[in-house]
Amino acid sequence: MAIDDRFGQEHWQSREGELPGIRSEIVTGPVGDWATDFSHLDPGWAADPYRIQDDLRQRCPIAYTERFGGAWLPTRWEDVAAIAHDTEHFSSRAIIVSNFRPPGEIAPIGGSPPITSDPPFHGAARKLLLSAFTRTAVSKLEPATRALCHALIDEFGRRDVVDAAAGYAHLIPMRVIADMLGFPPQDGPRFRRFVANTLEGVNLPPDQRTARMSALFYYLLAQVHDHLGNPRDDLTTYLINAELDGRKLDPSHIVGTMALLLIAGIDTTASAIGASLWHLAQTPADRQRLAAEPGLLPTAMEEFLRAFAPVSMARLVKHDMRWSGVDMRADDWILLSYPAANRDPAQFDRAGEVVIDREVNRHAAFGLGIHRCLGSHLARMELGVALEVWLERFPVFALADPAAVTWSAGQVRGPRTLPIRIGG
Repeated sequence: MAIDDRFGQEHWQSREGELPGIRSEIVTGPVGDWATDFSHLDPGWAADPYRIQDDLRQRCPIAYTERFGGAWLPTRWEDVAAIAHDTEHFSSRAIIVSNFRPPGEIAPIGGSPPITSDPPFHGAARKLLLSAFTRTAVSKLEPATRALCHALIDEFGRRDVVDAAAGYAHLIPMRVIADMLGFPPQDGPRFRRFVANTLEGVNLPPDQRTARMSALFYYLLAQVHDHLGNPRDDLTTYLINAELDGRKLDPSHIVGTMALLLIAGIDTTASAIGASLWHLAQTPADRQRLAAEPGLLPTAMEEFLRAFAPVSMARLVKHDMRWSGVDMRADDWILLSYPAANRDPAQFDRAGEVVIDREVNRHAAFGLGIHRCLGSHLARMELGVALEVWLERFPVFALADPAAVTWSAGQVRGPRTLPIRIGG
């Protein structure tokens, strides 16, 4: 089969019906009791999930909600780690909690391999991507990333107050991922919409969510066609030409992986950068110490990742069972809160504090188990360069208005607006 034949309109249209699934209840409104009615979309969660998680860890370590058709929230490290490693009882075919589920038939591949893939398919799909995210490959991206950070700060001009989220943190991974995939850099605003639709539009009716997701996949398909006509040395061309078990990748595999890289590569890292700057802007002692001891930055960075881990992942229960004292039904959601695990006092001393010289720090910010983030080297490089350049250019800064800081809701939490005042 010719490469072009894999990407015909007829082939793609045949997959649209696979998106909606079962149990499409929509439950909105304020949370009553977080132990029996939690919602990670609630404004209280966005504002401060740690207080909620700490309370649940003490009185109800595995919370439940009927929202989203039924979901569980473990808050202890041991439970989060156990589920993350257990591929026999929990499926990764969908990793965003929403009001509908993709059908079980899409396993073990899932819609966005390898993150939505179960064994045995997962291993081969993940291996395809490893070469693009090694330390060596990522190091080649560092000079351009550093230049981008300086350019973004240059655009601030002489302003006293800048939005370090929208004007800095969000734009860095957006450009890095676009360059890796060979996408037009001017499409950045589209990427933001795609990310928001995927991560924050989870309570929309299934037909609306499907329409929004289709817009993303058609955009990606258009990028594939552009690469077919104009091949270049980037990750999209690599995926088009890649083989698995001696066969070219299915179009849905290629476009699903591109969607994963676009969505997971932007909001997660942007949130980590923004949260780190938020902490430093309101903690003068840590800011001053890092400005004076730049060699401490890698250690501090790991602590920021632990304390402000942006990502929670989801799993689906494979079959009815009793697990750790609770009765789970097939296709119940599990919201794996890595942020909650990272603040478990049973795992970390002074778990609720930010200790920038913490020496032992085996956190779960990049996940646990077979789906541990394969882009961790890239995320660390972007975070490190972003903080290093910011501290070099702005050794003195503070929150302009703490009340004006806003945070995203959902499974990726980070500052959406972050007004920072530059200088003393």
